[in-house]
Amino acid sequence: MNKGMKVSDRLQAIPMSGIRKMFDLAKPDSINLGLGEPDLEPPMTAIDAMDRAARSGKNKYSPTAGIPELREAIAEYHRGYNPGLKAGNVLVTPSGSTALLEITQAFIDPGDEVLVPSPGFVIYAPHAKLAGGTPVEYRLTEGDFQPDIDYIQDRITSKTKMIVVNTPSNPTGGVLTEENRNALADIAKDKGIMILSDEVYAPFIYEGKHSSFLPYLDRAVVASGFSKMMAVTGWRLGYTIANEEVMDALVKMQYHVCASPNMPAMYGVTEALPTIEPYLENARKVYKARRDLITKRINEIDGMELIAPRGAFYAFPSFDLDMSSQELAGELVKNGLICTPGSAFGTFGEKHLRFSYAASEDKINKGMDILSDVIRKIKGGRI
Repeated sequence: MNKGMKVSDRLQAIPMSGIRKMFDLAKPDSINLGLGEPDLEPPMTAIDAMDRAARSGKNKYSPTAGIPELREAIAEYHRGYNPGLKAGNVLVTPSGSTALLEITQAFIDPGDEVLVPSPGFVIYAPHAKLAGGTPVEYRLTEGDFQPDIDYIQDRITSKTKMIVVNTPSNPTGGVLTEENRNALADIAKDKGIMILSDEVYAPFIYEGKHSSFLPYLDRAVVASGFSKMMAVTGWRLGYTIANEEVMDALVKMQYHVCASPNMPAMYGVTEALPTIEPYLENARKVYKARRDLITKRINEIDGMELIAPRGAFYAFPSFDLDMSSQELAGELVKNGLICTPGSAFGTFGEKHLRFSYAASEDKINKGMDILSDVIRKIKGGRI
C-alpha cells in the first residue's frame, strides 16, 4: 500500500464496536436483541410532512444550524426545563452521534482528559481519542447505575476538560437522580469543567423523572436526537442545545463536518414535534410492558440478576458464570441470539450482557428461551 494511504494512528487505536462484532457472527435467522433500534412506526405526521417538503422542492442546502422553524420547535419543546431557551440555543445536527462528535471536536484539545461513564455507550471514549484527548472511565454504581460521585472526584485532574453523562443510560437503562445531577453540576462549576449530557432517551422513562442539564447551560451542553423519539433512525437527525458562546463554536464546527443537515427530514420533524406526546405515551406503554417481560424472564434464570431498568429500552443484567461477557455473548450468538457483551461498554461492563427490548414480545420470549437454555447447559457442563 502507498505509505500515504496508511490509516491514521488515532483511528487504528480505536477497536471496532463490540456491538457490530456480534452481527458478523450471527446466523441469518437469529433473534436480534443486540441493536437499539425502535421497531415502532414513525408518526405519520412526520412522514407526510417530509414527503410534502421533498415534493415541493425543499431538497437544497439548509442553513448550517438547521431551519429556523425546527430550531424554535426544539427550544419550545424543552422550555419546561429552561424557560429562557431560544431558537439560537439550538443546533440541528445530522444525527445525535454527530452532535456528540462535533462537541468533542470543538472543545477537546490534545492532552485533555474526558471522564466517560463505564458502563457507557461505545462512542464516548473513541470520540475523545479522535479529538486527541484521553478518555478516563468513571464507575457507575451497581444495580441502579448512578454516577459514583466520589469515584469521579478522585479522577479529576488539572487536565480534566469534560465529563460525559448519559441519562437515561445506554446500556444500563439507569436514570440519573436529581441529587446526582446537582452534584455533577456543582463539580463542573467548582472545577471549571464542561458537562456533555447525552439525553437522547429522555422520552422513555418509566419510573421517576428526567433530570436534565438544560438548567445548567453555563457549564453543560446537551445532545439529543429524533432517531429514538420518533423511530426514524434512518433519517439521521439530532440536535444540540447550548448557550450562545458554545453555539457559535458548534455551528462553525458543523459547517466543516457536513455544511447542513437533512432538509426534508427537518420539515417532517418540525410538523410532528408539537403534537408528539400521545405518540410517546403509547411508545412508553409498549416499551414498559416489554421491560417488565424481559426483567421477569431474566430473573427466572439461575445465575442472572436484573433490577428493572427505569429508562431507555435496554436491559443490562449481571451473570455469575466463570466466563467473560464476550465468551457468553459468543455462545449465545452460536445458538441464535444476538446480544452485546457488557465489556463492549467499558471496564465496568464486564460480567453483564446488554439486551435491547426495542423488539416484539415474541422475539423477547424466544430470545429469553435461548438464553435460559444456554445458561442451563453451561452450568451443567454441556458447553
